Amino acid sequence: MTPSGTNPDPSATAAGRAGAWEMLLPAVSAPPRARGRALQAALREAVRSGRFAPGTRLPASRELAADLGVSRGLVTEAYEQLTAEGYLRSDRGAGTWVGGAVRAALPHARDLAPRPVGAVADFLPGTPDLSLFPRAAWSVAQRAVLAELPHHALGYPDPRGLPRLRTALAELLTRRRGVVADPERVIVVSGVAQAATLLGIVLHARGTRAVGMEDPGSPEHETLYASAGLDAVPLPLDDEGLDTGALRASGVGVVVTTPAHQFPTGIAYSARRRAELLDWARAVDGLVVEDDYDGDFRYDRAPVGALQGLDPEHVAYTGSVSKSLAPGLRLGWLLVPASLAEEVVERKRTMDLGNPVVDQALLARFVERGDYDRQLRRCRREYRERRDALVAALAEHFPGTEVSGIAAGLHVIAALPSRYGPAGRFLASAASAGIAVRALRSCTRAPSSDVVVRLVLGYAHVSPARIREGVQAMAAATADRHACG
Repeated sequence: MTPSGTNPDPSATAAGRAGAWEMLLPAVSAPPRARGRALQAALREAVRSGRFAPGTRLPASRELAADLGVSRGLVTEAYEQLTAEGYLRSDRGAGTWVGGAVRAALPHARDLAPRPVGAVADFLPGTPDLSLFPRAAWSVAQRAVLAELPHHALGYPDPRGLPRLRTALAELLTRRRGVVADPERVIVVSGVAQAATLLGIVLHARGTRAVGMEDPGSPEHETLYASAGLDAVPLPLDDEGLDTGALRASGVGVVVTTPAHQFPTGIAYSARRRAELLDWARAVDGLVVEDDYDGDFRYDRAPVGALQGLDPEHVAYTGSVSKSLAPGLRLGWLLVPASLAEEVVERKRTMDLGNPVVDQALLARFVERGDYDRQLRRCRREYRERRDALVAALAEHFPGTEVSGIAAGLHVIAALPSRYGPAGRFLASAASAGIAVRALRSCTRAPSSDVVVRLVLGYAHVSPARIREGVQAMAAATADRHACG
């Protein structure tokens, strides 16, 4: 028995001996008079560093002395000294063990998740309220899935995704977003990011070297396609959507869009512009990539249907649960034209062999039983209230502010009156006060005036009370700086 009353772990004993042999050899090369102190220091450091974990059994003094080529007395003296100090524990007939009182100074992994640290108020766009995640319903679904999932289903899955989930998603997207969704063309992916990467790799392999991007648009789109070797060609917008004249002149054959709720401007493509975009795709046999990142969140009317439903052979459609459930789930979907399907599935297979089976089965059950629809209704109620709170707070503390874009999604564009400019000074004031905001100019390559302050303000992850407090704090911080300036 060990001093703690547990049975010794043979692997720990072996690890202790191997570790001792490696770490203690330099100590015995010290001059004879310093060898004892060096051995003690080496043992002490091995315990402190965690190389010898609590409970690790050390070699018997006779064995270690033979391994190191030193006298047994030298090892015995080192063991006795470290036992007296509390680093080791020894029981007659049971050997010598690393004590449990020592807490090794093991390195800790850093958290590099993209979140503002120490922000007084966080209005960065793109994050849902993670406290709304339906933990109870998810837990019930998880237990049910683990109970009903057959053993063979835990093997390597179809790289397209579990048939059960693809069928559930096809029904959901057809019903809610007007997508033409054949379950055989639905590919389960790790969010929109993986969908973009897969498409980028396949398109590059086919000879595509440039992709049109909305400008202003999501910087993440450009980064994802660049990782596949594709250059981004910025294309301007007008009040109806992407400028199709500029698109035709650019010569690209692929364009990435957010037509239901353009990011970041917040406009919805007009019916005329949607038709023009599809006319372009048919004329050049091109591809429109539709990122439907928040298409379910429309607050003033029913959402506009997906562009893909009008021409599934010229539109690749993608979405995820990142805004409706949680981005950490890494679950999304991709529907591609028949001409791309086989190549995209093969790339998915070689990339990761498919998404985790249990997670897929869990989401399928969640959708089938109506839990996902209930979650969407709950989120819409909450986010509409928060959008209203933000608009009201801006009107109160920044009178004259123009909020643009449709009543949808998880962010607004706020153009502050010119008296709050220049933009650089405003942003510096907000940052120094711990207010996390994003400027619209960070989403465009086009030259941007520094006179007017235009902000992309996320609100979904902030309670109405915190929204009011945050806007008030931002007003106070920027007012103070302007007064000092």
